[in-house]
Amino acid sequence: MFDKEFKNEEIVIRGERISLGESKLIKIPVDRLPTGTLIEIPVYVFNGKEPGPTILLQGGLHGDETNSIELVRRMLIDKSYKIHRGCVIVVPLLNIFGFLDFSRELHGKDVNRSFPGSTKGSLASRLAYYLMKEITKNVDFAIDYHTGGAQRSNYAQIRYTPQDERGKALANIFNAPFKFGSKLIPKSFRNECFKHDIPVIVYEGGESLRLNEFAINQGIYGTLRVLRYFNMIDKTIEIPLQNDTIEIIKKSWLRARAAGIFNPKVKNGASVKKGEIVGFIMDTYGETKFSVKSPKDGYIIAKNNFPVVNLGDPLFHIGNT
Repeated sequence: MFDKEFKNEEIVIRGERISLGESKLIKIPVDRLPTGTLIEIPVYVFNGKEPGPTILLQGGLHGDETNSIELVRRMLIDKSYKIHRGCVIVVPLLNIFGFLDFSRELHGKDVNRSFPGSTKGSLASRLAYYLMKEITKNVDFAIDYHTGGAQRSNYAQIRYTPQDERGKALANIFNAPFKFGSKLIPKSFRNECFKHDIPVIVYEGGESLRLNEFAINQGIYGTLRVLRYFNMIDKTIEIPLQNDTIEIIKKSWLRARAAGIFNPKVKNGASVKKGEIVGFIMDTYGETKFSVKSPKDGYIIAKNNFPVVNLGDPLFHIGNT
């Protein structure tokens, strides 16, 4: 599957050179706040002495997805990036403007719908352009970290492009609790990388603006499995054992059939049976109580954490094998 002879070489980002066996922090200037404050994107490069793949690990493409930022930050401070072989390029926080605004977007635009980008477009478009031209051009494959949005929590899961066999193989190595193929989205980072024959797997865990210890740890463990598979890190680094990832074939949202206060009765990641009561929806005056039943056997791969729901709102994302 990975029969290519990987050979990391000198990395050049924005004119900065990182030689074999060298590590460096590069700060890429993006724009200034209205106050004149310079905004820079930190890029860490760990270039090993021995030949191996070059991997991009990217967090914070959406500014409010704090789990993605935190799991990369923890690996940095835990010195897990002592790279002996190959090269790791780390972007802990790409969308700094969205992070400052507690927002998924950047000035009203989704960076992950702005690729391939342009030097003359919006700030989101320019950020996408420089990510591809300055950073991604150097890599063999990438792991892009995300979370659920709009108070929906994704159980730890890895997504890959179905028509990309190397991406599917990387998903297997990552070994998150769940995995499934996900269609390419126009103008997304994964779609643009696919055009350039760069496999990208997307890790999803937790929800926006909230830290989730389980999701963070699963993201760290999966990343270390990938690095260890390619002999990039010390084999003595301990990674907890885990059952093989469960492949989801079909998935659909179970939606509210009434408005009211939603009270879930099953945990995220749990297996459910068809007809099982998974929650209740009650009106605010206590006069009605509507049972929410699973329409099929499967697993809860995401759940809505917002207690007030309207007719048709998503409650549980159920996947079956």
